[in-house]
Amino acid sequence: MFGLDKLKDFKKNAEEAKERLESITVEGTAGADLVKVVCTASKKVVSVDVSESVLRTGLKSDVDKLILEAMNNALAQAEQVTESEMKGIMPNIPGLGI
Repeated sequence: MFGLDKLKDFKKNAEEAKERLESITVEGTAGADLVKVVCTASKKVVSVDVSESVLRTGLKSDVDKLILEAMNNALAQAEQVTESEMKGIMPNIPGLGI
């Protein structure tokens, strides 16, 4: 049976994992690293860096696409880190396939 103690342990572990995810950063890039986006594993964007050369020579629509690509790349990496962290704390509940 899934007791109250196990539930408390799970809650504590989940809170600790959330804190770790907020401290882990990942970087997404696009356009041969001309655009870089850094976000936390909890999916908060921390910084966006667009190379001066892209701003001088690129069309706004191209710059927008590079930023989106870099953000999606960073968020995908954040999702992988989150899944990895959560896999370690999820309780083994029969019938849920977790």
